[in-house]
Amino acid sequence: MTSTSSAYRVITVCTGNICRSPMAELMLQAALEREGLDGLVEVDSAGTTGYEAGRPIDPRAARRLAVTQLASEHHVAREWEPEWFRERDLILALDIDHYAWLSEAAPDQESLDKIRMLRSFDPAMAGRDRLEQGIEDPWYGGHADFDAVWHQIHTALPGLVQHIRAAVLQNTQLQPH
Repeated sequence: MTSTSSAYRVITVCTGNICRSPMAELMLQAALEREGLDGLVEVDSAGTTGYEAGRPIDPRAARRLAVTQLASEHHVAREWEPEWFRERDLILALDIDHYAWLSEAAPDQESLDKIRMLRSFDPAMAGRDRLEQGIEDPWYGGHADFDAVWHQIHTALPGLVQHIRAAVLQNTQLQPH
């Protein structure tokens, strides 16, 4: 993906940036590519903690992504940086703890307005309490838990892509010609 100052920037956020948020990042990136939006949108991920910083994606997450031909070997976990509130257009929390952490860390209302639960874009979850929209940490589980995370992210992707498409369209209409 090419980096341009006018690209719409999305970041997915979980605890350690080795399971849920990199899965969401790579799945969203692939969905945007399929929709022809990859040159207009940049997607990355981070963790609310530095516990796993510098480490690769969890092998179980990599296995689940590989089932759909998504490569994850280049992922390196990293911790959230405060300036990303300003630099990202959409901040996607993977569960309520991440949402709360991001909300407390947000420096202003503009930053707060960028934070959404990823599953709020799933039509079956939209409008539900944020507590119900969370994706449980699969780290303590097995392959079935990573499959569940994949499915929860997958069902949110069409609504998320639609939201991003509308935001990109609005941004391009607001750009001076």
